[in-house]
Amino acid sequence: MLTITDFINILHRYYKSPMVQIYELEEHKIETWRELYLQETFKPLVNISPDASLFDAVYSLIKNKIHRLPVIDPISGNALYILTHKRILKFLQLFMSDMPKPAFMKQNLGALGIGTYDNIAFIHPDTPIIKALNVFVERRVSALPVVDESGKVVDIYSKFDVINLAAEKTYNNLDITVTQALQHRSQYFEGVVKCSRLELLETIVDRIVRAEVHRLVVVNDADSIVGIISLSDILQALILTPPGAKQKEPETE
Repeated sequence: MLTITDFINILHRYYKSPMVQIYELEEHKIETWRELYLQETFKPLVNISPDASLFDAVYSLIKNKIHRLPVIDPISGNALYILTHKRILKFLQLFMSDMPKPAFMKQNLGALGIGTYDNIAFIHPDTPIIKALNVFVERRVSALPVVDESGKVVDIYSKFDVINLAAEKTYNNLDITVTQALQHRSQYFEGVVKCSRLELLETIVDRIVRAEVHRLVVVNDADSIVGIISLSDILQALILTPPGAKQKEPETE
């Protein structure tokens, strides 16, 4: 499976400056990318059988720290479907609407402690794209809140936004700022989806599913960043280690 993360790894490894152009990447074959660019980051394909349980799928996604899980037919070897955090959570929201909700769904984020609240990775409007890519690689995060001088969250730069560098063939100048790179996005971007630590988990789940995003930025009353709650955090809490349950967390690499 070839992902945006692979593209980011290539840019991170080979970009020098706007004066030194990277070889025309879009003219390469995927085989060339694997052999020349992705040698250090190449990993075996993580997949799952259609007979596996939903619990196994969630466990595999979180344990392997991946965002896409191919469902492979064990006989033909064909890919039948690709499971994602977003699709699983949307199914759970629809499925759970007709069932009694666990008591912890009525608790707020602060009480549950779901999400990341220490050492949050973020960038500024004038951060060069190459520095943002470096943070993606080094911190292994999927999105970076953009914070202004006062600490207010004004935007977000995600791995998905990086693919525009390829679509517009602008990956040879990664010294431009995040603000410059995101200018074209204003026509469809509806703003950063946020939440408070005082909001209930059921409210958080509903908001993240309706907005079809991969994470919510947790802010305080001043709109300053407090933390991040991702789809992975939510699935971990709903399925793998529900609050109050004595269940061992999956090992991470």
